[in-house]
Amino acid sequence: MSYDSPPVTTSLGHGMKVRTSRARKNTHMSPAALRHAGRILIVDNDPALRRALSLRLGAANYEVATADNAQAALNECARMRPNLVISDLRMEPMDGLGLLKELKSRWPGLSVVILTAHGTIPEAVEATQCGAFGFLVKPVEKLELLGQVQRAIAATAFTCVKGDWRTDIVSRSQLMDDRLKQANRAARTDSPILLVGESGTGKELFARAIHAASSRREKPFVVVACQTSAARALEAELFGDESGAGLGETAPNVGAFRSAQGGTLLLHEIGRLPMELQVRLMDALRDKHGITPHYRARTDVRLVCTTSSDLRELTNKGEFREDLYYRINVLSIEVPPLGRRREDIPLLVSHFLAQATEESGFGKIHSPKAVELLMTADWPGNVRQLFDLVKQNVALSPDKVMSDVLVQQSLGGGSSGVRSYDDARDEFSREYLAKNLRSTAGNISKSARLAKRNRTDFYKLLSRYRVRARDFKKNPPI
Repeated sequence: MSYDSPPVTTSLGHGMKVRTSRARKNTHMSPAALRHAGRILIVDNDPALRRALSLRLGAANYEVATADNAQAALNECARMRPNLVISDLRMEPMDGLGLLKELKSRWPGLSVVILTAHGTIPEAVEATQCGAFGFLVKPVEKLELLGQVQRAIAATAFTCVKGDWRTDIVSRSQLMDDRLKQANRAARTDSPILLVGESGTGKELFARAIHAASSRREKPFVVVACQTSAARALEAELFGDESGAGLGETAPNVGAFRSAQGGTLLLHEIGRLPMELQVRLMDALRDKHGITPHYRARTDVRLVCTTSSDLRELTNKGEFREDLYYRINVLSIEVPPLGRRREDIPLLVSHFLAQATEESGFGKIHSPKAVELLMTADWPGNVRQLFDLVKQNVALSPDKVMSDVLVQQSLGGGSSGVRSYDDARDEFSREYLAKNLRSTAGNISKSARLAKRNRTDFYKLLSRYRVRARDFKKNPPI
């Protein structure tokens, strides 16, 4: 977004509005000074106060979002990752003190400033004793506001990440946070990355986040789906076709490798790549000085691959080249299924509702029982299935509040929302292994003894449930 463009307001549901304020034009300001000074979330029941503070902080070059209640603020914090939260003390149903405690339990390093009236200063002092950075008395003086904001942002442990690399990934779960930390570390290298996970978990979003966090962020991000094209068309899509013959093209097709020069190439479902193209891909990765006879310039592409199948198993069956497997599996990150991050479901539902209702402008919400049903249901299609269900609910519901009956029908009518025994057992096993490894900082020998298994059996369990010991080491390798 250009800083000369007008302010943009986008509805996120649950009473939230996100405002991206432009910096005031100043020909003497350096490019560094034109960047946002930090991200601030304002939480208050009073729309007039929210607007006044937003304008004042936006004019001071801060990126500002607002929320009218505590739950909306928690959802927005998970999405926005602000440097500072400014919250009113008196709110309903959760007050500012309750919000403060919840924020500190989830994000201990986040700075929080409490807004208070003269009659509630003792309560504001209590809030500072509970971890608030400070408090501001209404009506808030401009200089006092800006001074305290600057000091609070300087003290926060949340740093402003250039490019907001993870902003499209909606999550508050510790598991996803761990995976995103791995992704951020991997983004600092140029090594190939393999994203492993079930269909619909959001592997492409991870790949885009890695690209956005990398030094290649200003270069192209090119996507090729290995499972959707015939071998001849896929070969041309990857490596180009100088003549365009057979593709119905009037101009030469340069191919994804050349299009992604200097940037990132994402290969979706690499396990579905035909064997003859696996050979061609391996040759291209081995010989970076030319990918076609007509194009001998040095290629500079960061490769990211995704798979929902077990590539090791395909390799053992002879369906995937072993040398290619080791070439693309330098850094591996598992993107967890929705069933292992159920605490994210209400946040995802809120996010999808905002998207689904944006065009009509008519907000809709799920009833508490409906949300409870969504949180306990099986999601074999993961986040993608949840998104499709929310869109269906919005389209079919004549009422603003969507009931659990509607959700039950969307889930298949007879679905009880209770997971199968096998699914529940598998989830328990994964959680047990993760807890075991976490307690030993990833030490296999100690973990095997705690589980009363020998090392060989323990390794088999880790492989079966896709749990990696190195993810739990104190300083895991990237």
